[in-house]
Amino acid sequence: MRIDVHVRDLRYFVAVAEELHFTRAAEGLYVSQPALSKQIRALERQLGAELLRRDRHGVVLTAAGEALLPHARKVLAAWADGAAAVEAAKAAQRSTLTVGMSTSPGRGGLLPAIRSRFTAAHPEAIARLRQTSWEDPTAGLADGGADVAFVWLPLPDEQRYAWTVLAEEARLVALPDTHPLAGRAEIDFADLLDEPFLALPRSAGPLRDHWLALDARAGRAPRVGAEIAGAEETYEALVAGLGVCLVAAGNAPLLTRGGVTTRPVRGLGPSHYALAWRREDTDRPLVRAYADACRATTGIPGEPAPPV
Repeated sequence: MRIDVHVRDLRYFVAVAEELHFTRAAEGLYVSQPALSKQIRALERQLGAELLRRDRHGVVLTAAGEALLPHARKVLAAWADGAAAVEAAKAAQRSTLTVGMSTSPGRGGLLPAIRSRFTAAHPEAIARLRQTSWEDPTAGLADGGADVAFVWLPLPDEQRYAWTVLAEEARLVALPDTHPLAGRAEIDFADLLDEPFLALPRSAGPLRDHWLALDARAGRAPRVGAEIAGAEETYEALVAGLGVCLVAAGNAPLLTRGGVTTRPVRGLGPSHYALAWRREDTDRPLVRAYADACRATTGIPGEPAPPV
């Protein structure tokens, strides 16, 4: 036999069973005592059994009431857990995701396309952008200021992070228009070994080494002409002749604004642009949703596979 019972009626029954007093139970439930009595009688009719009996000493549970009570408590506890899970899911949908970046992703409208996919899947969520200096290669992940971040690989303490690569781009060299090598269509990296280079701050760790191309110097130390921590500083240092620098092909427009040119470089591997997040946040709904939006926008399938 199927019996559909309201959770409210079970809550009323448990309240009276625990108080063994209709008036006190009604006060705790913020309902009138007659309304409470009416609902208990309705529940008894539905179950076909008397659950509570009034006598001269007060209220007592019948055998049927004793049998129902532990199960009613379990149902109410399960319902409370279910309601809490729904609220948590709603909160996750409504919450804010902070997206860190040191420079705008650019690259043919990549950021607006990702945002559009993300908000279509999670219309109540807010993606808030946080701009950081190049002094922090994690773009806010390390200090907790960002939930996900657009970064260049490699990252310091990379075991802390997971990521999905969004673009693989050649490393170009940026140099003043007046530089003797600027007239070449392509430049061998060997011809740049004695040039002063603009370097990221030391806090950038392995990313500083990547943009100084330590992997292609065969142990030969680079000459650092100046340290730079932003696109504007880099452009001014290039125009002032303080050094040359390597730049990803997608970021070349940030520097070639007059007086600066970029050239392809032979002998260098590519750079990798990625969306990264802390490993412990991999299963956060909005983190996964933003990563999925990135993969869908760039056409990159599957899960990220960073080194362990």
